[in-house]
Amino acid sequence: MKLAKSLFLGSVAGLAAVAGAQAADLPAKKAAAVEYVRVCSTYGAGFFYIPGTETCLRVGGRVRAEFRYVEPTDRSQDAIGFRTRGRIQLDARTATAYGLLRTFVRFEMTRDTGVYGFSSTTANVDQAFVQFGGLTAGRTISFYDNSDLPTGHFGTLRFSDAPTVNVFAYTFSFGNGFSATIAAEEGRFAGTAFDTTSVFTEAGQTMPDLVANLKYAGTWGSAQLSGALHQLRSDNLVEVAPGIFDYPDSELGWSVSAQGSVNLPFLGAGDAAWLAVSYADGALGYLGFGSSVTVGSLQESVVDAYVGVDGDIHTGQGWSIAGGLRHYWTPTIRQNVFGSWARVEYDNAAPLAFPAGLGIAADFTEWRAGTNVIWSPVAGLDLGVEVLYANIDPRGPDPVDLKNDVWEGRIRVQRDF
Repeated sequence: MKLAKSLFLGSVAGLAAVAGAQAADLPAKKAAAVEYVRVCSTYGAGFFYIPGTETCLRVGGRVRAEFRYVEPTDRSQDAIGFRTRGRIQLDARTATAYGLLRTFVRFEMTRDTGVYGFSSTTANVDQAFVQFGGLTAGRTISFYDNSDLPTGHFGTLRFSDAPTVNVFAYTFSFGNGFSATIAAEEGRFAGTAFDTTSVFTEAGQTMPDLVANLKYAGTWGSAQLSGALHQLRSDNLVEVAPGIFDYPDSELGWSVSAQGSVNLPFLGAGDAAWLAVSYADGALGYLGFGSSVTVGSLQESVVDAYVGVDGDIHTGQGWSIAGGLRHYWTPTIRQNVFGSWARVEYDNAAPLAFPAGLGIAADFTEWRAGTNVIWSPVAGLDLGVEVLYANIDPRGPDPVDLKNDVWEGRIRVQRDF
């Protein structure tokens, strides 16, 4: 019995030894390594490395809620309205041997009611562009505008207020804050008119708007000089001789602008002033105009060009001056004071080009002035209230009994992250 027991125990020990040896030969199974998100401080706060890459990403967005009151001119008009806007944006940046590679996308959804537009919902690709070295391609702020201006207004001022457009551009950086950009941008159009009862028909574009700027940005503020060329083509046949019809020769409209800002730390931390002065000839869209402007009961048409009785294209001209001051009363309470003045005029042939029934008036002057107060109790949150006054002085045949001024007010709650 003792011999059998010894043989059994010896066999078990032998098998255990063999099994242990074979197990030692098998590969050990290890837990997967955990890859933590790394902070990317190269491009500022909020960026982190996309795991497994050297690309830095920042996720941001905005929610804006706004209530607006506009002084009505008759009982049928809305006096109030609401706007809610949601924004989401992604900013991805990678350092390469050729310079910075950046991709930026910003999507917005807006819901408007009342004075904003009755029960309308709008989806918008506000920005979507690629930057590679000096190249910018996609949708971004027009290079005609100085995007560093500390404007701070809620309502409309009459100047080119940093609209987003589709562009192909190249920026030359000279160092010490100086740069220059040339760009091909989508066209900006005001209205157009013809010399008969038919409206001027804009012909198809054969060239983009050409934009160039020279800019400086430094610790004291920023300054930019810019210019734009805008094609004017008519698709209307005109009688150039008895029984002979042809299209008017195409023309080039143009606009120039000087825009700048200056920091005013001697008034208070964060204080700044800004100014934008522009002139346009046949390119009134660069003054911030669309096809018309409405103030009170008056609606004035704005035209880049018209075909006169001589069969040639004539251009509208205009000036725009806008500016403002930002002052911090406390580190969390700031006030903006701002205003704009604009003048649109046409040459002596204009009255013949604007027949009755088209709703097109001649020269006019418009000015706007307002102020707002914004409280930011925590970073990224703005609680603001604004009042704005607008007045338009027509020089055309508009009835004199129409109301030519208007007051409006806004309340805004906005969170940026």
